[in-house]
Amino acid sequence: MSLGQDGPPTRTRMPEGHGAHGGGTRRPQPRRALVTVVGVVVLLIAALAFANRGGGPSADGAGEGSGTASGGSTGSRGSGAAPTAPTGQKPVEGKSDAGIPAGFAHTEQGAQSAAANFAVALGSTDMFNAGRRHAIVGAIYDPAVSAALQADLDRAYSGATLKSLGLSADGTAPAGLTFVSRTVPIGTKTTAGGSADARTVEVWCTDLIGLAGTGSTKPVSTAWFTITEKLVWAGGDWKIRSSTQKEGPAPVAADNQAASADEIAGAVRDYGGFTYAR
Repeated sequence: MSLGQDGPPTRTRMPEGHGAHGGGTRRPQPRRALVTVVGVVVLLIAALAFANRGGGPSADGAGEGSGTASGGSTGSRGSGAAPTAPTGQKPVEGKSDAGIPAGFAHTEQGAQSAAANFAVALGSTDMFNAGRRHAIVGAIYDPAVSAALQADLDRAYSGATLKSLGLSADGTAPAGLTFVSRTVPIGTKTTAGGSADARTVEVWCTDLIGLAGTGSTKPVSTAWFTITEKLVWAGGDWKIRSSTQKEGPAPVAADNQAASADEIAGAVRDYGGFTYAR
């Protein structure tokens, strides 16, 4: 759903239902092979421990331009896919007044982490509550656009939109049902171009949305989409200047038996979300 025709091109997701090298054939001796394996494992453990202390190489270096959000990823410069691995950059410790992670690093990794966390906030149930929505928008959007955006979002999160999701006029679920709206970032990447104070980050996501509980006519379903966030460095942190969204890429659905409505409601209640940091 495109919002703010006269403002920034911001789009908020509103679901409607919702060979080996070197040659040679000699097999290694068992003892030598064991020593080699143990040595590699020890080196990997040491490298991971060193990275998690934040004492590795430049935090903005190894993963430039590609990677996943949760837990981070690195890869050689110019390569396509990047394996999942800690980058050495410590997660943010601060939070905004809206409870959203804040204080992201003024780096490419920091921008990717910010974009992932912003996607989570924009896909949460809090966006369906006027007070919480205003706090979220004020916390993650550039002040130059947030005021005008508030009115657009108030109109979007009302009337037919809430009714189509089975919610009341104030965004609450009917008695006995649990409203589920949760976005989960799968990975992030920074697009070409940009500058130290302006980055464009794509966040590949899946989500859950619907009403969980006995008798629900809007069962919880999943979708896949990619959010493109144009970020600017404002007030000492990354903020959204504008965002757009497109469908996919969506994988082939697994042949899983669907859980009952009560099981889904319990899972959403018992399993908390994550703070995403590169």
